[in-house]
Amino acid sequence: MTGAVRGAVTGPGPATAAVPAPGAGRRVAAAPDGGGGVEIRGLVKAFGATRAVDGIDISVPEGSFFALLGPSGCGKTTTLRMVAGLEEPTAGAIHIGGRDVAGTRPYQRPTNTVFQNYALFPHMTIFENVAFGLRRRKVGDVRRQVMEMLELVELTHLAQRKPAQLSGGQQQRIAVVRALVNRPKVLLLDEPLGALDLKLRRQMQLELKRIQTEVGITFIHVTHDQEEAMTMADTIAVMNLGRVEQLGAPVELYENPRTAFVAGFLGQSNLLAARVVARHGDVVELSAEGNRILMPAARLSVPGPDVEVGVRPEKVHLGDLGVAEEGWNRIDGTVVDASFIGVSTQYLVRTRQDEELTVFTQNLSTHLRRVGEQVTLSWRPEHTFGLETGAWERATAAETAS
Repeated sequence: MTGAVRGAVTGPGPATAAVPAPGAGRRVAAAPDGGGGVEIRGLVKAFGATRAVDGIDISVPEGSFFALLGPSGCGKTTTLRMVAGLEEPTAGAIHIGGRDVAGTRPYQRPTNTVFQNYALFPHMTIFENVAFGLRRRKVGDVRRQVMEMLELVELTHLAQRKPAQLSGGQQQRIAVVRALVNRPKVLLLDEPLGALDLKLRRQMQLELKRIQTEVGITFIHVTHDQEEAMTMADTIAVMNLGRVEQLGAPVELYENPRTAFVAGFLGQSNLLAARVVARHGDVVELSAEGNRILMPAARLSVPGPDVEVGVRPEKVHLGDLGVAEEGWNRIDGTVVDASFIGVSTQYLVRTRQDEELTVFTQNLSTHLRRVGEQVTLSWRPEHTFGLETGAWERATAAETAS
């Protein structure tokens, strides 16, 4: 298939919610020996002939919030389990704080894991749940440390309750501080918000980020939820079929995807078949559907000449036919669908070459475009990105196969 390809609506644009400012005096010290940075080199995990993780390289800076993001079966949870020591790598190396942890048992590693089901002991009080690891290690001053952790999540008043008496969000916070009280260098989170409803999940995204900011410990978070990763993480590794497709800050991944998979998995993209016509310094000129398209050379990930050019739906301006800003890229079309969704309206526009492009417009007025109306789509050249031709079909096929 050629021409525009509509990426599935699988995630939002970059999150803009503010993270609460870190509190003072509640920083949790990590284990004393070495730092909390994680280095993964050439990591492989094979199950028979299948490589669940296929030679990945990842660096997680100490004290950062790092996310492994991808669809089911991409290898993200297997990677996390290898860092935790719950799976043995087929090949490769894992270093935590500069120390090779290969061959060490899970309890010998400076990590703790929070799972989706929280794994709280139902017969114990919240206080005893948090104190459990400290008592096993025969650590002194248990009460002070437990209460400091409960204060961190503002749940000291629930210390004597049982897990069944807490809400899902409260249980999730208790699971986090039960892991943190043992002073790990790295906290591993395996889909910890997956059991929560949408509203509570969004609240807990900010809460988790606040906790990580305050304690200053390295967090590695596994999720398939794009909004979750983009809201919380400093850096995201987008995984697909056991490999890292792209690694970077959320804004970088969203604004400048390097592969079709990343372009479609992080939000939605419009893609059009195009051909490179000329290069003018740091600007590339292309032809798409008979229209002149300009874009920064740095945002073209392949040499061409045949490429696919993309633009995010919210970057596109929908105007009257023939109306566009000087110097902007433009394509004419017909509105074939309009969906009002409150804060914005989603339009589907069919071009003259019978391709369909999606446009998101803010509802700044009560005027909505009608189905059948002739319009011009336009966007700034710097919002255009270029990918290998046919890449979207291969990425979609790969995701379906996984």
